[in-house]
Parts: sequence; C-alpha cells; structure tokens
Amino acid sequence: MKSTLTVVAAAVLLVACGKKKEAAAPSAPAAASADAGAVVKIGHVGPTSGAIAHLGKDNENGARLAIEELNDAGVTIGGQKVSLELVAEDDAADPKQGTAVAQKLVDSKVSGVVGHLNSGTTIPASKIYSDAGIPQISPSATNPKYTRQGFKTAFRVVADDTQLGGTLGKYAVGSLKGKSIAVIDDRTAYGQGVAEEFAKAVAGAGGKVVAKEFTTDKATDFSAILTAIKGKKPDVVFFGGMDAVAGPMLKQMKSLGLNAKFIGGDGICSTELVKLAGDAIADDQVFCAEAGGVEGEAKVAMEAFKSKFKAKFNTDVQVYAPYVYDSVKLMVAAMVKAGSSDPAKYLPVLAATTDYQGVTGPISFDAKGDIKNGALTLKTVRAGKLETLVVIR
Repeated sequence: MKSTLTVVAAAVLLVACGKKKEAAAPSAPAAASADAGAVVKIGHVGPTSGAIAHLGKDNENGARLAIEELNDAGVTIGGQKVSLELVAEDDAADPKQGTAVAQKLVDSKVSGVVGHLNSGTTIPASKIYSDAGIPQISPSATNPKYTRQGFKTAFRVVADDTQLGGTLGKYAVGSLKGKSIAVIDDRTAYGQGVAEEFAKAVAGAGGKVVAKEFTTDKATDFSAILTAIKGKKPDVVFFGGMDAVAGPMLKQMKSLGLNAKFIGGDGICSTELVKLAGDAIADDQVFCAEAGGVEGEAKVAMEAFKSKFKAKFNTDVQVYAPYVYDSVKLMVAAMVKAGSSDPAKYLPVLAATTDYQGVTGPISFDAKGDIKNGALTLKTVRAGKLETLVVIR
C-alpha cells in the first residue's frame, strides 16, 4: 500500500502536469499570490561557482522545477494555502563557505534544506542544521559519515560510499578483470572516502592495488603521479573525485600512453566528463557508478522528468537534479501530512517516510536517515555518450 506521502505527492504532480501555462523564470523565486497565506522557505545549497558549477546548477534547477510545480498546483498546509520560496545559496564546494551559507539559511528561518552537493560541505553544514533543528536532505553526498553522526535532521536519498566504492571495486576485479589496479583520490571527503572503500573491495575480491596516489580537487597537472603509476603497469585506474579533474586527467593519460581502463564514482558520471575529456575517451574505457538509478516501469517517469527539465532549462540533466526534485517534493509532502511547516512538527513525519514514489524510484529511510535499498547505476561511455550497463540494489 502506498504511504500518505505518496498519495499527496502524486496528487500534486497530477495537477502540476495538467497546467498549460509557462512557469516562472528560473532566476526568480516563486512569488506569493494575493490569496496566499504564509511563505514557506526551503533552502538549497550547491556549488554554483567554481570548477563544478555545472553540477551545482543542475541540482539547483531540480529544486526550482519542484518549487514551481508545487506553487502552480497549490499547496495547503494545516488548512492554509502557502507559497513556497526557494532560497538558493552557493557554497563553491568549499567547507568554510558551506558552513557560512548554512548559518545564513538558519538565520533566514528556512523550514528545511536540500543539499549540499559535496560530502565535504554537507558534513560540516549538517551540524549547524542539527543544532537549529532544521531537516536536511542530501541528494548527492555519499560519505557514510554524514548520517553516522547521530543527527536526527540528516537524510540521504542516494546510496553511500560503502555501497558505491564497494560495488566498483568488485566490478573492477570481476567484470573488468583488473589484475593490477592504481588508485587516485582528490583528498576531499568524497574522493578519499570512495577511494578507500574501492580499495578495500578490490582486496576483498582478490585484486591487487599496485599504486596509491593523490591530487587535489583544483589540480590541472597530473604528469608526476600518472608517470609514477605508468611504471606500475596497471590495467585499471580508479579516480575518487569529480569530472572537472577527471576530464583533464584522461587527456594526460592518453598523452603519456597510459592505456588502462578508467573507473570512478558518481563524481565523474556526468555528461560534462565526456565534453572535458573529448577524444581521450575510447569506447568502453571509462566506467562509473551513479549513486541512484531506476529500472523497469520507473524509467518512464525518469524520462518524462528529463524531457521536462530540458524544455525548462534548455540543458540536459547532469546527474542529481532528479534527486533534488524528489527531495523537495518529499519534504513538502511531509509538511502537508504533518499539517505544519514547523521543522519540529514535520521532522518525525519525514523520518517515518515509507515507500515515497518519486521520479527516482521508491524512497524510505532507515534509522540513520539513509535510503533503504539504495540503487546504483553502472555506466560506460560509448560513442561519446554515457550508456547504462546495469542497475544494482
């Protein structure tokens, strides 16, 4: 049986889809109508400046689309019609800026926050939201620590690095037949975390890590570490980091004649990677795992979302916009069910989410706030495009 949250969300979505008028421009928050009551603020944080701004903007657009659809449909909380307002902030993928904007959102009296994108900003910001009692749903931070701090306000709608890195490690040994594997990470909470889980899984699967190197999330020259790795003659290179670094790294691998499979987590699983690496990527050379995924009948809803997103913002979904979209709608559905946008009142309803049906599939939370039975989508690059290989739960 579908939960009440599912019914509420489905009703809202049906009304929104039936609208013919154009939604408000994405650069402006939805304005309250004349007959609307209170304004309910929902915060979103992502890096909308810097090297991975394309990913941050992708996430923010997912939030904007959800807010606009909900306002178009009309939302009533506790018997009062409300207007939802998106308060979007840029953390530039920097932990210090992340905590600064987190405090700014708390001071702005947001009712909830969707974000941040990176584990390195999500984790320190989560303490600020916890202290303020404000629910936070991360659509993309995968470091396990985020939901293992004991904060009742922290939720995640994607699989974490234990599953992500573990699956990739076993895949590198079992499916890619990797006999000698090199591991590189960018020293961020995300990159280092997923690389560690990958290396553990490689060892567990009987593989051998022949080199461990690290760089930074702002580096552009990898000649020294790639030359050192080339001497170890690896057949697989793993990178824990983001596409903005992975793209140039792949180009330099090609120029050095380092012919190895290249594998990474969700940070490189984007359409931007293909643009950044260009002809340095051969078919079936690059493999990645997105910490989420849909299969079967759920693909219909996801494809509909992608088409709607493209029509609205004139760009394709990068990675996590659908998860942000679902997170916003889930948060509002919890408010509707609780009859209040007061974080203290709707937080228990959000925590008790069971089988919420979003465009990314069913969402239920465990006691830590992690998604239950989270999916992973393994992908490769063929003919300059990301192609799905398999969805694993």
